[in-house]
Amino acid sequence: MTRNATSLRPSLTHILHPLTRSYIHMRTSTSPADIPTLSQLYHDDLKSATAKATKYAFKKQLNDRISIWRGDITKLEADMIVNAANSSLLGGGGVDGAIHRAAGKQLLEECKSLGGAQTGETKFTNAYNLPSAKIAHTVGPIYPSHPPHRAAQLLKNCYKSSLEGCRDAGGGVIGFSSISTGVYGYPIRDATDIALETTRQFLEQDNTITRVIYVVFSKRDEDVYREIVPEYFPPPEHGHGSG
Repeated sequence: MTRNATSLRPSLTHILHPLTRSYIHMRTSTSPADIPTLSQLYHDDLKSATAKATKYAFKKQLNDRISIWRGDITKLEADMIVNAANSSLLGGGGVDGAIHRAAGKQLLEECKSLGGAQTGETKFTNAYNLPSAKIAHTVGPIYPSHPPHRAAQLLKNCYKSSLEGCRDAGGGVIGFSSISTGVYGYPIRDATDIALETTRQFLEQDNTITRVIYVVFSKRDEDVYREIVPEYFPPPEHGHGSG
């Protein structure tokens, strides 16, 4: 008896879909091994590294755990990526929408069960179709809506709670989008200071997170990170200590 070809499609789709998804990830995802660490940037071409006064001591083992990457966070292979979410956690514009589209409908279904989040709060989900394992959905402050001191504390909470969540899940590689610096209006330089200082303070006390990757979208944001990062993770010639 000749089997109807149409009847084979669901079972074939069920078998092939995970394989196809894995193949796509192999072809389009970016491994942390392909992203230079801060130590490598200092060695190669970070020109501003010698121009800044530093706020912390040089520690090579910390510089080996920091990266700045202009790329697509939905393509990053990581143990956790951080989504700059809105309070509904149901997706939106910018990186939030991009993460939801790339992760697929299952992410939306899980997010519906979380009941939203407050500003400064972070909630965690699986990553589904993304090459990362988990997603931290953190709600950054809308800058004009809070006094500067309060906005800074809320933004710090976003970074700290995301780092804590990654640590509690076993650590590894975490990739941060730039929180609140898009339509939420947080000044990029101030936000970068908070991101770097919060990370520095956290990594001083933690060994589970092996890499923090700041994923930036624009050349402007990349330049700001590269300019400011030596203040918090200085190069050897500026250090007050050793690695």
